[in-house]
Amino acid sequence: MSSLEEIREARLKKRDEFLGFHISPYPLDGGAFEALSSVRQKFSTLQKSKKRLRVVGRLMAFREHGKSFFGDLYDGSGRIQIFGKQDEMSKESFGRFMGLVDIGDFIEVRGSPFLTKKKEKSILIENWGMLAKSIRPLPEKWHGLMDTEERFRKRSLDLVMNVEARERFLTRSQIILYLRNFLSQEGFIEVETPLLHPVAGGALARPFVTHHDALNHDFYLRVAPELYLKRLLIGGMNKVFELGRNFRNEGIDMTHNPEFSMLELYEAYANASSHMDFLEKLFKKLIKEILKGTSFSYADAEISFLKKCERMTFSGALKRYALIPEYEKVSVNELRLRARQLGVDGTDTKGKGKIADEIFKKICRPKIIQPTFIIELPLDISPLAKSLEKKEGIADRYLFVIGGLEIANGFSELNDPVIQRERFQSQEEARAAGDAEVTRMDEDFLEALEYGMPPAGGWAIGIDRLVMLLTGQTNIREAVLFPTLRPR
Repeated sequence: MSSLEEIREARLKKRDEFLGFHISPYPLDGGAFEALSSVRQKFSTLQKSKKRLRVVGRLMAFREHGKSFFGDLYDGSGRIQIFGKQDEMSKESFGRFMGLVDIGDFIEVRGSPFLTKKKEKSILIENWGMLAKSIRPLPEKWHGLMDTEERFRKRSLDLVMNVEARERFLTRSQIILYLRNFLSQEGFIEVETPLLHPVAGGALARPFVTHHDALNHDFYLRVAPELYLKRLLIGGMNKVFELGRNFRNEGIDMTHNPEFSMLELYEAYANASSHMDFLEKLFKKLIKEILKGTSFSYADAEISFLKKCERMTFSGALKRYALIPEYEKVSVNELRLRARQLGVDGTDTKGKGKIADEIFKKICRPKIIQPTFIIELPLDISPLAKSLEKKEGIADRYLFVIGGLEIANGFSELNDPVIQRERFQSQEEARAAGDAEVTRMDEDFLEALEYGMPPAGGWAIGIDRLVMLLTGQTNIREAVLFPTLRPR
């Protein structure tokens, strides 16, 4: 068996042979061609019309058969068999194909459609041309050859060799397109807000810091677009959403990637209750559109959207799954002790709400499989949400949990500038005490808020987790084309 370097050298020599014939192995190409999916779909009509076709794609298989050969061509839309025969091609053209073409090369083929004796849809080659000579060989056994992390590092090869991966990312594109179309039909407009923020705000998260030389000022990669989208509500844009990238300087695990896609939405004169109904409507339509039904399988469970989604209080979830009977009445020290008993680490310096949230994430959330809204979250971990009347320390906020994953987060938006300033101040005090995951004081936003923001509801959906859910993946890196990995 030849080494990789020997194969590269052999292919580089073939590249040079093309140049020796005054043929570019990487020509400019913009000619019309038939997509292979279309050829297969219209094959009978094309065959009857005896139309001469031009198709293009990557050669994925090659089988020599005496004075003829078969190959499989793939163009991203579909595959088709190509057949070359010495007496149907010029001697020169046939010889060059046999001597200079390798699996992995991009080629053009001109010829006519025909059915083989085994009724295989095929194209009889009359002429061909090189479009891009591959220098490295494609792996023969992708899954056996590469471990999981190598697939993420070499996503281009993964997409070539792994049909399942290709289909998954096509589904991702369909999900995003559907969400955009659905929101547009509901009267929302898509907007773009900055990725570089002078103040890190909009979510409880540790930001990435960067420095702008011309302004001689540190900026933060966006952890959430919330405070800018709320500025648009203040400006009279009543129904807005943004679908884009956020960045959080946090650990990497099965459900977290430091760079991730989020759909965030705000609607004037809405609230948490109306938005839970809206989200349920969206998800039922999305699943019907993408998965063609009302249920799907995820992590060995059957998840159904046939019935109305359950609503469970945050304290109720702690009671049911973590055996914490009355969250509102338990002290922070008692909660910290319970966290240690449950194996929840890193809570020694955290406040009550954050400790409870850590317990919920590790103990409760994985057990919530059917679509469930977790409502009435602690106010101290919801600095941008309105508080519930007659429920001290509780926010009008919810999480949408499906298959043990937090898919969406939303709340009734706080629009009182005085209370918002007090909340920001509390966050700053928490930061001074060592908490790096806080929403910072944003004077510019507070000034805008003092001009008046209408009552509103907002929510955010994690696109990567949604793709995980709807494509049956348990690792977020399977839902992100180029996940963050440790450099070699």
